[in-house]
Amino acid sequence: MDISPYRVQPDSTVDLSSWDTRGDDDLVKDDAKDETEILSKRLDELQEVLYAEEKHKVLVVLQATDTGGKDSTIRSVFGPLNPQGVVVTPFGKPTEAELAHDYLWRVHPHTPGSGMISVFNRSHYEDVLVVRVHGLVPEDRWRRRYEHIRNFEQLLVDEGTTIVKLYLHLSKQEQAERLQDRLDNPEKLWKFRLGDLEERKKWDDYQAAFTEMMERTSTADAPWYVVPADRKWFRNRVVHQIMVDTLEGLDMAYPEAEEDVTGVVVLER
Repeated sequence: MDISPYRVQPDSTVDLSSWDTRGDDDLVKDDAKDETEILSKRLDELQEVLYAEEKHKVLVVLQATDTGGKDSTIRSVFGPLNPQGVVVTPFGKPTEAELAHDYLWRVHPHTPGSGMISVFNRSHYEDVLVVRVHGLVPEDRWRRRYEHIRNFEQLLVDEGTTIVKLYLHLSKQEQAERLQDRLDNPEKLWKFRLGDLEERKKWDDYQAAFTEMMERTSTADAPWYVVPADRKWFRNRVVHQIMVDTLEGLDMAYPEAEEDVTGVVVLER
């Protein structure tokens, strides 16, 4: 699968209404699941080399509307990996201590160390999304944050971090169906909040915020990918491909033994 059509090119204009939320209808579901299983095994292999080599750092940023599938993407893509090498950080409503500092203060400590994959479930981008839509700070203040974020991410890249940013692109109709499913399913009812319906009324405002977010912060070193998310199996296929291509591009290798083991035999054969 060629992932380039899903990548937002730097300085490009984004029209989310023209980006497909379903994905390629020529791709058969069963074939996609088979391919995803193969990619999942390959991703597991690559993550082991990443962890062993302790040379590279990978940051994955996940953003989406409510019900967009961030949690299930994390389970499907990163759940099978060695948990010693993957850290998932959810960013919810800031605490009082976090609000007393600059908005990036709570983010930086969770960026990946050498050999690690860090996954942000929501992220520093909430400060140009929900903050913008709800008017939590003046416009001139949140608009300055695009440059802050670009500079912050460039700092991480310059210090050896590979950044992958995934926007899970959901249609308004699919969101309605998922919200209704939460209401109807006793096992999913715990996820439902009445506030979700209030947020849904701001759909157009959020689409505008996501659009500008990607236009202003998709760079050559920290690109955004718009992932069709209406069909979970297609979403998983695309995200697996993005992650495998990204890690293969790091040209990793297992490290040499730290000591000379020439002639060492543990078991006589």
